Amino acid sequence: MPNSKPTTPFSGKMERKGNQGEIAGILVEFLEVAITSVVYLKGIYPSGAFERRRYMNVVVQRARHPQLREYIHSAVSGLLPSIQKGLVERVAVTFFNTDNIPMERFIFKLTVNQSFGSKVEESDLEFSLRSFLIKLSVSQPLTTVLPRDCRWEIMAYFRSLPQVSTSKDAEMWIPTDTKQWQQPPLITPIKSMNSEPLGLQLYLEHPSPSELVSG
Repeated sequence: MPNSKPTTPFSGKMERKGNQGEIAGILVEFLEVAITSVVYLKGIYPSGAFERRRYMNVVVQRARHPQLREYIHSAVSGLLPSIQKGLVERVAVTFFNTDNIPMERFIFKLTVNQSFGSKVEESDLEFSLRSFLIKLSVSQPLTTVLPRDCRWEIMAYFRSLPQVSTSKDAEMWIPTDTKQWQQPPLITPIKSMNSEPLGLQLYLEHPSPSELVSG
């Protein structure tokens, strides 16, 4: 399945037209907060680079540095049209060592029922997503210690790529040249939900011990 990473920043107003638009809009806003929480959790920036905010009645972290905040915002908001169409399978926050080899991935696996016709109560959806933010905030013991000079990026895995001719948002996502693991990764579940019309799984991926030896 293709995976891509954002190039230039993109920002735009999130419009929630219809049921799918509302679900996708809430999901994109959640992903922006959750990805910021992941970056804060890993401690690769000083704590002063973040500030406390309240979202979905949960205390979360917001990036204070404009470039960091814009990178996360532009990446996830650029996925909005593709999430509305059910094209995005996974969104990953990937951390690399100095050899540009992935050492840890936080995976958000998405399923949006495109044929769901009933109205979705926003409060019900937010209640379910809130539990992910709470669980994420206490998940550090499940993670690995990263080297001090590691880097990270946001990646998206598409079920099928958007048509470039019909979507300007497809142009901001390019195929990545990131090195891939040769062995199946070790998976650690963090949280999951399956409540129509949205299914969401959050889990960690780490390289297998044989991968580290061979690398």
